[in-house]
Amino acid sequence: MKLLDRLLQRWRIAKAAPYVARGARVLDVGCADGALFRVLRGRLGGGVGIDPDLPEVRTDLGVRLIRGRFPEDLATDERFDVITMLAVFEHLDDAAQRRAVRACARLLRPGGRVVVTVPEPAVDRIVHALARVGLVAGMALHEHHGYAPRETPGRFADAGFSLERHERFQLGLNNLYVFRASG
Repeated sequence: MKLLDRLLQRWRIAKAAPYVARGARVLDVGCADGALFRVLRGRLGGGVGIDPDLPEVRTDLGVRLIRGRFPEDLATDERFDVITMLAVFEHLDDAAQRRAVRACARLLRPGGRVVVTVPEPAVDRIVHALARVGLVAGMALHEHHGYAPRETPGRFADAGFSLERHERFQLGLNNLYVFRASG
């Protein structure tokens, strides 16, 4: 990751942080190197991070970081208070999105939250340009599949989640969605 990638990542984490209660157990899908856990250190009740690009499985900062894809490689019956997917959902194809949402419904405690950020389609062109000049890494842009953020609430509603909050940020180029599990 380059400096601009880290700054944008921190901005997404800062938008998600108000929806993570003190003492919450968090599942961070697409955790990268565990940045969310470092930023919220001392505030969490532990958790699990999963990312296919982690170099190894490790326990760090009171959380387990697992190399793998969600939900296929997450072998746990543990329940979480919050599940975060920051800049992840748009990388999943339709079938993988449905599997991920069903897994969230299964792994989330009643009344828990799923916090999702997804960029606007225009971001792809901007990030491609920034990657060409070396300002960002442009990680996995080829996986965006032309995803339309407006589809996000319907994906979660189909699994019984209610939309608690939607707002645009990062100059209107990114979307924050917060969903609440029933119960």
